[in-house]
Amino acid sequence: MTPSSGLFTDLYELVMAQLYDEQDMTRPAVFELTARSLPDGWGFLLAAGLEQTLERIESLRFSEDDLAYLASLPQFDAAFLERLRSFRFTGEIWAPPEGTVVFPHEPLLQVIAPLPQAQLLETLALNQIGAATLVASKAARAVLAAAGAPLLEFGGRRAHGIDAALTAARSAYVAGFAATSSVEAGRRFGIPVVGTMAHSYVLASPDEQTAFRAFAERYPDATLLVDTYDTAVGIEHAIAVARELGPGRIGAIRLDSGDLAEEAARARTMLDDAGLGEVRIIASGGLDEHRIAALVAAGAPIDAFAAGTAVVVSDDSPSLDAVYKLVEYDGKPRAKRSPGKPSLPWRKQVYRREVDGLIAEDAIQPFDAPAPAGWRPLLRPVMTDGARTAAARETLTEVRERAAAQIAALPAELCELRAEGALPVTIERSLRL
Repeated sequence: MTPSSGLFTDLYELVMAQLYDEQDMTRPAVFELTARSLPDGWGFLLAAGLEQTLERIESLRFSEDDLAYLASLPQFDAAFLERLRSFRFTGEIWAPPEGTVVFPHEPLLQVIAPLPQAQLLETLALNQIGAATLVASKAARAVLAAAGAPLLEFGGRRAHGIDAALTAARSAYVAGFAATSSVEAGRRFGIPVVGTMAHSYVLASPDEQTAFRAFAERYPDATLLVDTYDTAVGIEHAIAVARELGPGRIGAIRLDSGDLAEEAARARTMLDDAGLGEVRIIASGGLDEHRIAALVAAGAPIDAFAAGTAVVVSDDSPSLDAVYKLVEYDGKPRAKRSPGKPSLPWRKQVYRREVDGLIAEDAIQPFDAPAPAGWRPLLRPVMTDGARTAAARETLTEVRERAAAQIAALPAELCELRAEGALPVTIERSLRL
């Protein structure tokens, strides 16, 4: 891949790296990226974004253009910039596998490297892991709400930039979405791509029925968008075209506005009465996990849900309360004690106990402490000597299957859309200063 620019960092990271070099503060450091809390009503997080993060770290370089820009700033001297010329990350990284359910204070990423190197990863790690985990978790809640109905990710046009849109498509697929509308996400990640038709095509055509006929003649198993003018009339036009063209031409209709429960019920009745029981109903339009759950609870005959904005920007919690903190330096514990923002010292391992196939509790312990009998560790090495390990080179299918298994292993109370309980997570006393 194209090398990642070392300039994707905050100024103070580079300022600190220069000072560390000058003061010989280059001994091994441990930084941990954790979520301090869950968004209100959420019962879990789904770890995501690890593959892209490791790829970027592995290829992190300072190009000649990067160095020229830094030389134009007043903070940096020539000796430091010369050291950056040969910069490579040489440390190790541990993390839970992508698609693992995690909870507050459990490391999503653990970086062990010379202090300047580890410091420089802060912005990149938080940006990549935080956004991907947030969207994957939001998407997983939508999957739970849909109760088995397929979900389609349609949010690229509302995501906060191109990279965010691609991250969101991948994260939603990890969480269990069936497909994306993003062609680039399909090419890059191998995610199935889907699409319907545009309102503009109907508006530009002589009339709605002509638009439907031409679209279905060109694209078999077509999905027709029936709400451009009047939804009931649009359904009638879709039925007329389906009868005219015969089986296999109309696969679904899409409802994108109005009372979706009522519109779906009316559409199902009209389609069935016309002998078109095989034509599916897809619903879209501002859907999130709460609206999807309400439609499922109302018994709306919807075969698939298309969700966009609310999922890709995680509209009810648009940022994850994630931090990247120094927890150990030169073999000694380090921790913030700021009121309301304390951190836990020492490098850690997280152990998980399961009972009857369900996640029962987690324990956060010092990294070198003996594993509790019958518990399994969550963090594993994903990078050594600056290179990804075999464990970090998983297929997206493997990650997606893990996520499904992890979500299925959650206690029911943590899957509620307004979860009030919390998984018991024990923090070893020695990790608190």
